Amino acid sequence: MKIQNSPFLSNLQVQEQYLNQKKVPLSNQTNSQGLSFQDILAEKSQKNNQVSELKFSKHASSRLAERNIQLTNEQMERLKEGTGKAGEKGIQESLVLMDQLAFIVNVPSNTVITAMDQRETSTNIFTNIDGAVII
Repeated sequence: MKIQNSPFLSNLQVQEQYLNQKKVPLSNQTNSQGLSFQDILAEKSQKNNQVSELKFSKHASSRLAERNIQLTNEQMERLKEGTGKAGEKGIQESLVLMDQLAFIVNVPSNTVITAMDQRETSTNIFTNIDGAVII
């Protein structure tokens, strides 16, 4: 058999190179900051499950005032919960229905864009949303 000098590895050389490496479990591998995959996953999951403070756009604030809608602490917590659930599903613009109220929420920014009560939702038409959460 004639062996040629080539810049390419033979199948046997590649097999030898990759099969004889020491295997490190994925959960023990670390990134440049020394965090393991498991640590990063847990941190990201915790961030996704927590909705930081919910903000109200100027438009939403004026709609709440015009329509005399006052949210209780319990309703605010449920609205945050609904926003968190929408985020878990990858929804960007969510309709959140709660009690007799409807909210359009920009999920990535945790911002309520508008708010309506039962009188304004009588048409049952909502546009520019990609998901809905009923809480």
